[in-house]
This record gives sequence, structure tokens and C-alpha cells, in this order.
Amino acid sequence: MLKKRVRTAAFTLAMSVFAFAAQAQTTVLKVAHFLPPSAPGHKDFIVPCCEKIESESAGELKCEIYPAMQLGGTPQQLFNQARDGVADIVWTLPGYTAGRFPITEIFELPFITTTHVPSSKAMWDFVQEHALDEFKGVKLIGTWVNGANQLHMRNQPLEKLEDLRGLKIRAPSRTGNRILSSLGATAVGMPVPQMAESLSRGVIDGALVPWEVLPATKAQELTQYHIETQPGQAMTTATMVYIMNQKTYDNLPEHLKEVIDNNSGRDVSGWIASRYEQADEAGRQAALERGNTVIVLSPEETARWVEATKPVVDEWIEETNKKGKDGQAMVEQVRALVTKYTEQEQMANN
Repeated sequence: MLKKRVRTAAFTLAMSVFAFAAQAQTTVLKVAHFLPPSAPGHKDFIVPCCEKIESESAGELKCEIYPAMQLGGTPQQLFNQARDGVADIVWTLPGYTAGRFPITEIFELPFITTTHVPSSKAMWDFVQEHALDEFKGVKLIGTWVNGANQLHMRNQPLEKLEDLRGLKIRAPSRTGNRILSSLGATAVGMPVPQMAESLSRGVIDGALVPWEVLPATKAQELTQYHIETQPGQAMTTATMVYIMNQKTYDNLPEHLKEVIDNNSGRDVSGWIASRYEQADEAGRQAALERGNTVIVLSPEETARWVEATKPVVDEWIEETNKKGKDGQAMVEQVRALVTKYTEQEQMANN
């Protein structure tokens, strides 16, 4: 009888240990993106985010990061890879798939955003209210804009609007194409990974990208002139998202869902954007250290560029109205949200 009780107790203990081990089993999340590990998005945003969820889950969540499209496909296919479960989490740009995220692209409109963090917080609020239908099949972890996209030119200094006429400029998105065309340039759409080779071969005369892209692509070695609009007046930005396969999220136990939820949202979006702000500063410094020339357009010249690109905003409003939505009201709401969070940031910094 005693031996039987011992065997029963041992069996019960073993089953308890097995059950505990099963509960604490590590869930490995495949995280994919399109840039090399040297890119700020990889080392300053994705790696820290992965380390944080691993720590807060006591090791029950762990990332396997696949940079530079190591899971196959093209940057344009990243959203589908997250939705279809090829990857569990991806970082991508909605603008890479033209026309698929028409409401989200409002944040790419010319001169509608200011700086990184407030504009990104505004984007989170706006997308939650108006654009969740564009993200069916995935869970949004963060939504943000990178820094103001500037013009980085191989060998042409630009000091006035007329200097852009006929030049071939890389554009980040459909909206970027329209902006460059409205300024008189010839827009050439392409993802960032193709930009450096195109600059090197002279396929394009310049590129419309934020400063942070330069070091990872060595574009500061392929360009000589960098043209900025006035501070706080972004000619355009690229919208970015960090998204998770919805089924992967739904299959997590509640305590791990809570970890993901605690690392998602408006403040997380602002924090991610702040990483890009630091990277922009580093990218600008890299160009200056190489001896390149930075040209800052005057307030008067910047105003000319604002006026020239107004038709891009009007076109977006008209397209949105045709879909039964109030495009003008949306533009006004975005401007109000950006102003609200910009003023909050200024007050916090004073």
C-alpha cells in the first residue's frame, strides 16, 4: 500500500511538473523586415522591442528576427506575410503597396505633419478611428511616421522650385510620386533597398528619403547635396506599421496577450518614432562629416513648395469623398491632432 501511494505521489508530481513546463513553453515569434541589421529600425527599435517582450514574459515570448527579407519575397509583400502567417510580426510601409491603404496615406500628404513623435501619436489615434478596416487580419502594435523626407541629390544643388524640373527623383510611395510631380520632377517609385544602386548607376538624380536612411544604405557617399524644407514643415513622410498576425495573437494565453498589449499603442508608437528622430540626427551628421552640403530652403521658398503641392491634398480629398467619406474633415482632424501633440511635446520640453 505504501509503495502504491509513493508511486501515485510521484506520478502526480511528474504530471504537475510536465503541466508547468507545458504552460511555460516558449512561443517563438518570427519577426521580418526589409532592411539590413545595421539599419536603425533593426537595432534601435525591433531588437529592443523583442528584448522587452521576452523580459516581460519571463522568456515565454522570444523573437527570431529575419532582416533584409530573409523569409523571401519582396518588401511589397511584407503585409501579406504578416496577414498570412509567413511571419508572425513585420515592420513595413503601407506606401509600398500603392492604393491599398488610402486612408492611412493621409499622413504622407505634403506639409501635414511636423516632427516624429507628435505626428506618430496623431497617426495612432487617427488610424484607430478611421482606418482599422485597412488592417484586417493583423493586430496593430505601432503606427508611426519617419522623419521629414528630404531631397538627397547626386550632384545637383537645389535652391528654388524651378531647379527640380526634369530631374528623376526616387519616391517612397504613390503620394510621394504625386508630390514630386507637382514640384516639376520626374518621380521614380522604388523601395529603399533599390535606391543605392540606382543612385550609383545614375538611374536617378536624387532620392526623397529621411536622413536616417543614409548610413544604412551608404547614400551619403552617393550624394553631394541635401535639401531641407523649414523645420517642422515636412514635405512628406513615410507611414510605417509594426503588425502581428491576428491568429498568432489570438492563440496566445491571456497573460501573453497582455504583454503584447502593454507594448502596443500610442505611446509605443511615439517611442518608436523617437528612435527614428535620433537616427535622423545621426544620418545628417554622417553627410556633414563627409563634407556634403546641406541647403535649407528659406521660409519664403518653402511656402512656394507648400503652395505647389496643395493639389496633392485636394486630389486625396476628392478621392476620399468619392468613397463616401468626408476627406476635408479628415484632413482637418489630422492637422488638429498633429497640432495637439506637437504643442504637448513643446510644453513638456520647456
